[in-house]
Amino acid sequence: MIHAVGLLGALLFTVALDTSPAEGEHPLAPLVRYAQDRVTSLDAEIRDYTCTLVKQERIDGRLRKPDYIFVKLRHQRVENGKVMTPFSVYLRYLAPRDLKDREVLYVEGRNEGKMIARRGGSRLAHVTTTLLPDSRLAMHWGRYPLTEIGIKTLTERLVEVGLEELAYGECEVKYLEGAKINGRSCIVVQVTHPVKRDYFRYHMARVFIDRELMLPVHYVSYDWPEQEGGEPELMEQYTYVDLKLNPGLTDRDFDPRNKEYQFGKPVGE
Repeated sequence: MIHAVGLLGALLFTVALDTSPAEGEHPLAPLVRYAQDRVTSLDAEIRDYTCTLVKQERIDGRLRKPDYIFVKLRHQRVENGKVMTPFSVYLRYLAPRDLKDREVLYVEGRNEGKMIARRGGSRLAHVTTTLLPDSRLAMHWGRYPLTEIGIKTLTERLVEVGLEELAYGECEVKYLEGAKINGRSCIVVQVTHPVKRDYFRYHMARVFIDRELMLPVHYVSYDWPEQEGGEPELMEQYTYVDLKLNPGLTDRDFDPRNKEYQFGKPVGE
């Protein structure tokens, strides 16, 4: 389920996805326009949220098992050029077993830019350390640093990659109805590049946009098959479920001393 509370009770989602490109327009243009509008409106509508992120990635050529992660995320808020609320993230791994109960906490501008991580799993579960989000050890567990997690970043990437692709042809785009994520109706945008080119990042990608909230809640991309006629190779997929928007997260939710968390004293301190 996706719950909308707080500000969302008083705000209407005015962003729409017009699936019909204008005559002579690139077929990806409607998705780019949607994403640009959504990035602009998202900060005003969504202060924070909790969810479960289901993440599966191919790292160093190996497809990892899906991670199931409970997420608390608070967007940065700036007033008169001053950061009033820093970008903040708390994660707790629910599965797989070797990562279960791992906790990670990051608050932008705090702790010398480092995140705090408790190992979790079955071995040395309570070992706590600090490390930079883009450090080699941190990146061992994901394709992207923790600072890039979240629906807002996903929407920004749709703009970034979409603008790149507007310069090229060889792009097939389909807008599909009838799909659901966690029981919620979605619009699916499927983008395919039939011919492999150095300037394309993927062979095929699908974006699922929650029809009610007009938020991208699932993204999956595939590489070209290793052999002609073979199956495309899964590169990455991310699904945001059980979204609770604007629950009113506070500084306590991003404090390692929170008694609900199990962070110990970081190694070396």
